[in-house]
Amino acid sequence: MSQTLAFSADFTAALPGPAPFAEAPRRRLAAGVLALHVLFVWALMQQEFVQRVVQKAKPIVVSLISQPEPPKPQVLVAQPQLPMVPIPALTVPVPEVQIQAPAITPPVAVSPPPPAQPQAQVASPITGAAPVQPPAPPAIKTLPPGAVRYLAEPRLVVPTLSRRLGEQGVVHLRVIVDVRGLPREIALKKSSGFARLDQQALLDMRSARFVPQTENGQPIEWEVVAPLSYELER
Repeated sequence: MSQTLAFSADFTAALPGPAPFAEAPRRRLAAGVLALHVLFVWALMQQEFVQRVVQKAKPIVVSLISQPEPPKPQVLVAQPQLPMVPIPALTVPVPEVQIQAPAITPPVAVSPPPPAQPQAQVASPITGAAPVQPPAPPAIKTLPPGAVRYLAEPRLVVPTLSRRLGEQGVVHLRVIVDVRGLPREIALKKSSGFARLDQQALLDMRSARFVPQTENGQPIEWEVVAPLSYELER
């Protein structure tokens, strides 16, 4: 503030000396300038005063921070030790089981039963007559080869290998014919000397058909020895 007043005085003194007739306006001008300076200084002083008052009027904020409580000491309570009581071992008696192995009997040889003896004819105690036996089946009638007549003669087939090897001959077959004239059984009676021809003759005879034979008006079974001749064409 003192500096401001000195500056104003120096400024006023530095002004050139006015003429006698202009001295009064200059004084008024100097007084106006001085008044402005004074007003400026007063405004600065008021601003500083207001700042000081505001700073003094600020509330003081105090925060209280609670300190953590110290940890409580742990009190260890000693537990009483219980006396150890021995536990007796439990023993369970196990009954003894005796297992007897089954006795093995040696195998007994079983002899076959004796052949049945033919029962003798015992007379009935009531009637005194012997039991009636069933009638025996009638014997198969044998016919000569010349009395045999065919409804269908057997087809003779000479095997191909027999043709190549030149095998030929006559095969005699024993044939049992049923009541319908069909060959029921066929067997080799006399060989031709070649097994291949014999087997072929057995097959060819099954294709034959005979005229049925009767006796006393009843159809019967009969047998015959039929020759089959296998000859190669020349």
